[in-house]
Amino acid sequence: MEAMRGTEPRGREDAFDFLREHADAYVDELIEEFTAERDQGLRCWLLELLAEARSAKALEVFRGQLESLDESSQFWAVRGLEMLDTREAEQALHQARAGGWIS
Repeated sequence: MEAMRGTEPRGREDAFDFLREHADAYVDELIEEFTAERDQGLRCWLLELLAEARSAKALEVFRGQLESLDESSQFWAVRGLEMLDTREAEQALHQARAGGWIS
């Protein structure tokens, strides 16, 4: 995570690529980082990583971002729920569509 916060673009991308390949092994840490992170760009990267992990542990994180005013956060929340492909994820997407939060 420290490398993803760095100023060197190549180092940031390399750290992201590493975590994308191993996201399933770091789900708890990614959720913790997402909760604490204030930088919107990093929050979106973390949502993308959580989507790649395909872990049910991230269900509540995705569900919470469905109402986000940030389109990127909302996009990755929808994508994450789609990638989970569980009954609970489908219910969350259905409720968000019925509530008008997503189309």
